[in-house]
Amino acid sequence: MKIHFIAIGGSVMHNMALAMKNKGYIVTGSDDEINEPSRSRLQKQGLLPDKMGWFPEKLDKTYDEVILGMHARADNPELLRAQELGLKVYSYPEYMYQQTKDKIRVVVGGSHGKTTITSMILHVLKHCGKDFDYLVGAQLQGFDTMVKLTKEARVAVFEGDEYLASPIDRRPKFHLYKPHIAIVSGIAWDHINVFPTYENYVEQFEKFIHLIEPGGNLIYCTADSELKNLVEKTNSPVTKIPYAVPANVIENGITFLVEGGKKILLKIFGEHNLMNLQGAKLVCEKLGVSADKFYEAIQSFTGAAKRLEPVKITGNFAFYKDFAHSPSKLKATIDAMKGQFPKRHLVACMELHTFSSLNEVFLKEYRGCMQGADDGIVYFNPHTIEHKKLKSISIEQVQEAFDDKKLKIFTQSKQVSDYLKSIKWADKNLLMMTSGNFDGVDFIKLADELN
Repeated sequence: MKIHFIAIGGSVMHNMALAMKNKGYIVTGSDDEINEPSRSRLQKQGLLPDKMGWFPEKLDKTYDEVILGMHARADNPELLRAQELGLKVYSYPEYMYQQTKDKIRVVVGGSHGKTTITSMILHVLKHCGKDFDYLVGAQLQGFDTMVKLTKEARVAVFEGDEYLASPIDRRPKFHLYKPHIAIVSGIAWDHINVFPTYENYVEQFEKFIHLIEPGGNLIYCTADSELKNLVEKTNSPVTKIPYAVPANVIENGITFLVEGGKKILLKIFGEHNLMNLQGAKLVCEKLGVSADKFYEAIQSFTGAAKRLEPVKITGNFAFYKDFAHSPSKLKATIDAMKGQFPKRHLVACMELHTFSSLNEVFLKEYRGCMQGADDGIVYFNPHTIEHKKLKSISIEQVQEAFDDKKLKIFTQSKQVSDYLKSIKWADKNLLMMTSGNFDGVDFIKLADELN
């Protein structure tokens, strides 16, 4: 089989290209820009394009399939050439389904916790010696790639993103996987550029439920009232399995599960992570993993990258980073830090970086979401807003939207660093939350400068 990737440099696209080469396919690809780590990983496997750009003349009828990445546009010259030749063109979620349509498919959906739940499931299955294919949205410790596709595995586990499949396929990605086992962690409006109203966003999850294979299982979090109501009113030929926060206790800054009178030591913390764990446990049980085996495996789980990931921990200081950027994620992550370290002063710093977070209409959704922090900082770069071609926002608008007078608002990255360096960090914790990097802040270097 011969396959071509348009926009091969994407985080999932380059991982899929590597997976298909490992499966024995002839793989080529193109892109107009490829950054690290995609560049080095493609180069190592001989898949890095010789030149950057689009070269429609290289496509011919010897190709069996073309995979179109979201980075490409609908008028991409290679896409137009593929269509002209009558080649099969797939979005990557559509292609993942094609590659796994004879397998048991597990799909992890929800506005938050998807990567963590998927990571937990993969960690446990690997610990138990199970064979499985997968797609996950972050690089995981112990896994070489973010995508694995094989002929042999009978199970496939997908992180089910609700964002669009491709420039020519406007369906949410998780609508394309048709799971036998689905888990939904919660519903909190995001992607305002794609789903302009809250109702429109919720509708995508209702459609997802109806796309579960008949006789399948829907595992859902009852702590989310919107999700609970949606699941309970939806008529679908599936088994509905609820979950919530499992019994637990925190002792000296360490979280333990409490099960059958025994305490199980964990390396993760926070109510949202404990709910993620409980959901992952129910999925693993459906895949034949006993509760005892699950608990044995989960004790060594340290978390997914950028999900309450420790940067530096000393006797009286802890610095964590997190991918949180939407209102519900900010609140949950701050609450987790305060719950784990109740006697420590918490400085929480977030970056408005995504399309939704920088949208003046969506900003009001952030009302009160950082009030759990003792000291709150919001950073945004006006140049990022310009680049995204959004209407400019002011410091006053951000202050009003968050409705938190003690918040400090900065528009220069150096202002953030300088302020943090001015603080005496004994018996204080720092939480940095962003889907970006505060415009080039080196967290490890910053941690050493702070403590």
